[in-house]
Amino acid sequence: MIDKNKQKELVEAALDVRKNAFAPFSKFQVAASLLSTDGNITCGINVESSSYGLTVCAERNAISAAIANGKKEFVALAVISRGAAYPCGACRQVIFDICGNIDIIVADENGEIKDITDTKTLLPKAFGIENLE
Repeated sequence: MIDKNKQKELVEAALDVRKNAFAPFSKFQVAASLLSTDGNITCGINVESSSYGLTVCAERNAISAAIANGKKEFVALAVISRGAAYPCGACRQVIFDICGNIDIIVADENGEIKDITDTKTLLPKAFGIENLE
């Protein structure tokens, strides 16, 4: 598990960008910050569409941005939302596929950490790339 200082840094990074979430329909702003093994933090926010299925979650936006910036190995992900919601099922699968078993920090809109878990706990018996070989 990452140390308390890094946990706080990830939560603060996500809190800082949460205000930029584009959530005109749900009014449910979510931000995520992803820590790569080189210490870099990449953030993402949810971006909603009037065609709800096209909405992209903060977690997947953070992962995509990190990959676009050449990051390939990750340590932890913080997710910030009203009430400290956990990643949705689609995000859990993407986190597992791309990041592997990393720490997942769940915090509320005030930055209070409510839980620290990991990918395998959130997605037990996951289907992954090894199943395709």
